[in-house]
Amino acid sequence: MSTSNGQWYPPEWPDRIRALTNGELRPTAPRRAATVLLLRDGADGPAVHMLRRRASMAFAGGAYAYPGGSVDPRDARDVPWAGPSRAQWAARLGVDAAVAQAIVCAAVRETFEEAGVLLAGPTPDTVVADTTDDTWEADRAALVGRELAFGDFLDRRGLVLRSDLLGGWARWITPEFEPRRYDTWFFVAALPEGQRTRNASTEADRVAWIRPAEAAAGYDRGDLLMMPPTISTLRSLRPYGSVAEALAAAGERDLTPVLARARLVDGRIVLSWPGHDEFTKHVAAHHDVPGPSEADS
Repeated sequence: MSTSNGQWYPPEWPDRIRALTNGELRPTAPRRAATVLLLRDGADGPAVHMLRRRASMAFAGGAYAYPGGSVDPRDARDVPWAGPSRAQWAARLGVDAAVAQAIVCAAVRETFEEAGVLLAGPTPDTVVADTTDDTWEADRAALVGRELAFGDFLDRRGLVLRSDLLGGWARWITPEFEPRRYDTWFFVAALPEGQRTRNASTEADRVAWIRPAEAAAGYDRGDLLMMPPTISTLRSLRPYGSVAEALAAAGERDLTPVLARARLVDGRIVLSWPGHDEFTKHVAAHHDVPGPSEADS
């Protein structure tokens, strides 16, 4: 379900929040994940590539999101690498070097798997110009099916991962009361020249290039369903007049993780995201599932 705007609000949240608040629910450990805000310049400023998750999906069905997904254990294997070192990425992402490599690798791999866009090239200063023929599609399908490790794919193609094409943008952790939890790093990247996005994901029923301000307005009207991290990162892109400006700003972005808190206040459960008061929810402490107006109060 959603609130009166476009915020995705699962109907089981109130019961799970109550259980967590009462000490009856043990939080699931979050899985590491990465997602990429692909950007391209347009006449009215940058646009971002978004996909709409199929309504049948167990997690955030019907919500708009970016290409991304969980870290694969094989993402930690050595891969041909260009750009900032693993140690530099470790410092930026707040993890050790092996984990940093896995997160960056997952960001590049998932972007190729879900959007058909590959942030890699034959040399450290070039990028693949086209990924649309049948051989690329066969490799993409093998990656999706976990029949092929991303490092092996790069080796076979004679490519290096271009970590310099990514910029760290945000980090959000799924609330502790969710059964499926992710510790997700958000990155920005420019669509490489010559490459085209496509709906390569089986999890999406629609893809679109949309200006951040336009997408945010659709969310505010309730036309576009999104989770808090998605609409928050979209809004954060609105000040930038070009892709270059957004990429230049990435180095100064705060990557402190955002994690929702649930607490009991005057007989009501208050759900809040530190630093993001616009997402605060008040949930009745009894067992009635709140409607949209109560969830928004």
